Amino acid sequence: MKAKRDKNKFERFWQLRRPAQFLVDVTILTGSFFVAYLPAVNIQLGDFYFNTALGQLPLVIFVQFASMFLSGAYSILWRYVGIEDVWIFIRAALISGGILVAFRFILIFSDFNLWQVPVSVILIDTVLGFGGLLGLRVLRRLLYEFTEKKSFFSTRRRAKRKPAIVAGASRVGAALARESAGRADSALEIRGFVDNDPKKHGASLSGYKVLGAISDLPRLVAELAAEEVIIAIDQARGREIRTILEICGAIPIRAKIIPSLNEIAEGSVSVNRIRDVRIEDLLGRDPVQLDDDNLHEFLTDKCVMITGAGGSIGSELVRQAARYGPSRLLLIERSEYMLFRLGRECEAEMADMECISLLADIGDEARMKSIFRAYRPDVVLHAAAHKHVPLMETNAAEAVKNNVFATLNLGRLAGESGVAKFVLVSTDKAVNPSSVMGASKRAAEIVIQHLNERFVTRFMAVRFGNVLGSAGSVVPIFNEQIKRGEAVTVTDPAMTRYFMTIP
Repeated sequence: MKAKRDKNKFERFWQLRRPAQFLVDVTILTGSFFVAYLPAVNIQLGDFYFNTALGQLPLVIFVQFASMFLSGAYSILWRYVGIEDVWIFIRAALISGGILVAFRFILIFSDFNLWQVPVSVILIDTVLGFGGLLGLRVLRRLLYEFTEKKSFFSTRRRAKRKPAIVAGASRVGAALARESAGRADSALEIRGFVDNDPKKHGASLSGYKVLGAISDLPRLVAELAAEEVIIAIDQARGREIRTILEICGAIPIRAKIIPSLNEIAEGSVSVNRIRDVRIEDLLGRDPVQLDDDNLHEFLTDKCVMITGAGGSIGSELVRQAARYGPSRLLLIERSEYMLFRLGRECEAEMADMECISLLADIGDEARMKSIFRAYRPDVVLHAAAHKHVPLMETNAAEAVKNNVFATLNLGRLAGESGVAKFVLVSTDKAVNPSSVMGASKRAAEIVIQHLNERFVTRFMAVRFGNVLGSAGSVVPIFNEQIKRGEAVTVTDPAMTRYFMTIP
């Protein structure tokens, strides 16, 4: 019942507030119009000019309000007005001024002089009136944010806030600071910024100072009693993130990160988006620049078969291949659920592309032969494989069956069907293999080298490292061990792992 009463009070307040806002706007526009007349009459507001202005006022106010409605100014909530809303008021001012100037010149040849507002008055009134309306809304937002911060609710929440330093005086960091200051339920209390650009030192960003370089973090953390460091660097490289983490680890202090603007829809930054640093953040290498001309020649207007299409690597191959306009995509997958999910994605994201979902096991030679005969693919991207290293140690026969013999059968069918190009997705573990999985993939590479000599089909292999986000990667295992507070298990302390990302 209390909630219902509160809701009714809010609705009554809303109904009362709208007329009050219109009344305030009318007052501002009326005042600005009479002030605009003062220079036109040398600051002498006689009865004639007063009566003239009074007669013109209804037309001017009507045009200005109509312009505000047409521009969408009255759909803006005053307390949330922002820089992007300035253009709405500029548009309204231009519409209003243009209409009034047009009236002036249309009526100049008539005897109806009352509505012939002087151009100088129109210009001054437009600037004063719409500037005043925008200024009032900005003032309302500032008052709202000030009172919100001082409210009991905000004070109670603030006691639970963690003092934090933002690493990166960037647009991401500025957006974070603004939202943190404007939200009563924010868990952060920003104490300032650090940035390696000396030109920014001492400057103010969203009301907070840039206190020094990232190397100054140990001193600043102690001085400001900070409990967290938030990494907010636009397009941060892995090297930069690793440096900050090393400094934070030595202090010690917890470090978190805000995703890049590309990762956040429409560039919006939210305190809810702050997360722990992930392994993929530490890579941050420059992306490989693809040779689009060769890829167009390779894929455009071709029938492309992708095996293991439902997996993390196979599904990304589907997405990337679709960008180059193949005539048809054949999605080969033996997992019903993975194929169904990929098919749904293709329907939603690639509606103009012919994607054919084919439930099949690449080890089933008869089934694959029927597919080759029916669709005659031009290119085969072979990503299907068993790739769990420990699991294949105890299931060696399956590793050989799927990774070696299935590849042999698939390659032979491709050659016999006149496929132009066959690409095997292999692994860096095929180099001097020390595991069943690595040895089976090395054998698969030897198989396609042999097939290259038998058929006109061009067979080739590409070796992937540990793919972050891929099923079977060691990274999820490491993450789970770290979350549980366990030791991270490695084969050998001297071992080097090579990681790569897929988009």
